[in-house]
Amino acid sequence: MSKSTPETPPERPNDTPSNTQEGRVDRHADTIPPDSQSVESDLSVEGEVKDKPATDVSLISGDTKPRKYKTDNQSFFMQRGYQILLVLGLIAAFFLVMVYQTLFGRIDQPQQMVTIEKGQTYYGLLPQWQQQIPLFSASVAKLYIKSQVNAPLHAGIYQLPENPTIAEALQVLEQGAKAAMVKVQIIEGKTSKDLYQALRDNPGIKKEVLTADSDNGSIAQALDLAGILPDDVVNSNDPIVNHNLEGWFAPDTYYYGEGTSDKQVLTDLYKRQQQALTEAWENRAPDLPYTSPYEALVMASIIEKETSVPEERPLVSAVFNNRMNIGMRMQTDPTIIYGMGSRYEGNIRRRDIDEKTSYNTYQIDGLPPTPIALPSASSIEATLHPADSDALYFVATGTGGHKFTNSLAAHNQAVQEYLSVMRQKKTQTPPAQ
Repeated sequence: MSKSTPETPPERPNDTPSNTQEGRVDRHADTIPPDSQSVESDLSVEGEVKDKPATDVSLISGDTKPRKYKTDNQSFFMQRGYQILLVLGLIAAFFLVMVYQTLFGRIDQPQQMVTIEKGQTYYGLLPQWQQQIPLFSASVAKLYIKSQVNAPLHAGIYQLPENPTIAEALQVLEQGAKAAMVKVQIIEGKTSKDLYQALRDNPGIKKEVLTADSDNGSIAQALDLAGILPDDVVNSNDPIVNHNLEGWFAPDTYYYGEGTSDKQVLTDLYKRQQQALTEAWENRAPDLPYTSPYEALVMASIIEKETSVPEERPLVSAVFNNRMNIGMRMQTDPTIIYGMGSRYEGNIRRRDIDEKTSYNTYQIDGLPPTPIALPSASSIEATLHPADSDALYFVATGTGGHKFTNSLAAHNQAVQEYLSVMRQKKTQTPPAQ
């Protein structure tokens, strides 16, 4: 017979020899069916009875005992700590690799001269590195520039080493602040003769090639560029044509360190023009009448002289392209002027049009033997991508730009309109005092 539970608990329950837990176990034994005792015993730990879960996981998993997760176990927190340290370590390693790649990753390029224009910044140099170097960070590079580069970026021509890092490039560019720079300005449409004279007159340029007695042949030989010229130019009896490097120098404004040689300047301008011509030729439109890049360079120089309006260049290109396709002569005035050389005095007379020179496209078929000016990259591009037009003629409007026409009758009418505008302007011009 079980012992009855006292109505009032003892004053010190821990002193009771057989506490109430034993009484609860006895009552369970009286009420739980015998076949349930094994399940119930599994729910007890060290003599304590656990509440039965809402869902018996053993019926789902097949385990005889439900799983227990002890989050207060010391090893659990150690494992979590190791995982956090591993993630932080990976982040730190990625950041270090990114910093290293940004400052010491190399771009694939040969040793070359680069031009820094007035107003350019160090930050403007970052996109090239960002495109070619994996994990390059512009933010890291900007922070490096801000903390390490003290001198402003000066306009000029700088020689970068082969496969430079941005740290090496910045070191080279920073030296520009310590060097005196000289300006070399070559305007689009000027001639190689104008370029030679500008270099001769520049006191900051050392003279190696452009000596007092230098001519086309000696200049081409000194620059080692004779191989770029066609045989009929090299072997011509015309002194204007013979070894003429016209067209091969890129017009622009450049800054060089004081004491730079004229040979270095001319070589640099040649390489720039050659690159522009090569890229345009490789991407040229189909069915053009030019058989070589050099012929395209000749045409680009004519387009450069015919219009100073950039939007008109593809149309002028279309006119000459159409003329060549039907066997029509170029008939362009700038070729007359170039062929006259020093004899040109500012006006083209009838006898000048009728004179047959190596360059007069009123008298010769096809293109002149060499370019007649230094064409810009945009004129080269227009040559190899003419507008979709059937025009065969164009004439100045007198008010800016040109009028393009498809027939000789329409062209003659446009010429009369131009003359009328010019007469009107002349009557409105006040007499000189």
